[in-house]
Amino acid sequence: MQITATELKNNMGKYLSLAAKQDVYITKNGKAVAKLSCPNADKIALLDSLVGIIPDGALSLDEVKGQRLDRQ
Repeated sequence: MQITATELKNNMGKYLSLAAKQDVYITKNGKAVAKLSCPNADKIALLDSLVGIIPDGALSLDEVKGQRLDRQ
């Protein structure tokens, strides 16, 4: 959803509720200047993107930790 900064200012409560369900882009002079979104949705999307990267049983948790420490 895309709204103007003035619309956001006049109806803040409405758009805070909507931001829990979908991203709300705020525009000023026709250009997007901000995004109002649910912080939990970003975490869920990040976790979903990581599912399946490492096959089951490929590495143990300790092996992954060791590899990360070696890179530092």
